[in-house]
Parts: sequence; C-alpha cells; structure tokens
Amino acid sequence: MAAVAEERSNNPRARLFVALDLPEELREGIVVWGREELGDPALRPVAPESLHVTLAFLGHRPEEEIEEIAAVVRDAVGPAPWVEVLDPEPRPPRGRARVYALPVLSPGTEALQAGVAQGLVEGGFFEPEKRPYWPHITVARVRPEGRGSRRPAVVSEPPGKLPEGLSEARICRRMTLYRSELKPTGARYVPLAQVQLPG
Repeated sequence: MAAVAEERSNNPRARLFVALDLPEELREGIVVWGREELGDPALRPVAPESLHVTLAFLGHRPEEEIEEIAAVVRDAVGPAPWVEVLDPEPRPPRGRARVYALPVLSPGTEALQAGVAQGLVEGGFFEPEKRPYWPHITVARVRPEGRGSRRPAVVSEPPGKLPEGLSEARICRRMTLYRSELKPTGARYVPLAQVQLPG
C-alpha cells in the first residue's frame, strides 16, 4: 500500500472536463430564476460560476497531460454556437431525481462537442459514453436522504418553468478546459485553458 501511495504522489492527477461557457446575461437569468424555483430544502443549487454546458468529462488524468489536452481543445475550435435553453427536467426522469437540468437545444453545440470528443479520443485522453450526447445545464443536485445515505431525498417542490425571455437563443463564445476540485461544500471549477470561438 505504501508503494501505491508513493506512486500516486509521484504521478499527481487532475479531474478534468471541457465545457461551453454561458454568456453572462444567460447565467444571471438562470440565477434569478433559481432563487425562486430552487428553494426546496432537498435541492442544492449549483453555484453561479459553475453553470455551463459540459462537452467532455475526462475524469482523473495525469497532470503532465494537461498541456497536451489543452492543445487538443484549442485545435477543436468550431463556430460559436447558438443555444436555446428549455424548461428544467429531473434526471433520472423516473423515480427520485438526483439532479435537475435545463436541456439545451443547439445543433452548433452538438457539432462542437463531436469535434472536441474526436480530438480527445484520438489523443487517448477520452472515452466517450455509450449513450448519445445530451447538452444541458445542471442547475441543482438533490441532497442525500440522510447522513451516509446514497439515496436522494424527496423533492416536494420541483422547479417550475423558465420565464419566456430566458428561453431566447443566445450565442456562446468561449470553451474552457476546467479542473474540478472536490470540496466539502461542493466542486470548485478552475479554468486551465480558454478558447474564444469565432462567429
């Protein structure tokens, strides 16, 4: 065990993902909506700075790979996509929800994700999920039913619909490689490389 611990300390790893950042007005609109709609005590709203559309979750990768991964992300640049945010959905859709998310309608985001995923797969940094890509913005996670429990609590007042103005299509101009640092208060996302998208 000591040898394994020593090997881990000599080969530090980072929890990485690539995301499409939201325009400030969209993020602020979601936060204002969330103050009214994410008040159920079973819900833990996502921090405003952590609202994004995940393009690829890489999991734990050796820190020495970060520069190479960042280069792949920069090479995978596509046109800045327009996004349309839809009303919240629970996931899983049946039984007790674990998260609530806003689905994103955006062919441009799907095309961008496909390009990023292909580059990361070819570089050996990413293994895509078997299920189809689902663009979305996670807005709240459901707290556990009790201390030590893995079962999510019951959400008595699930979030309601978005106001009409929040569903208007908006353009997203930045893609970011993030490091996710897990804290007792929740995950903290640290940008490692940012790419401005043309268009």
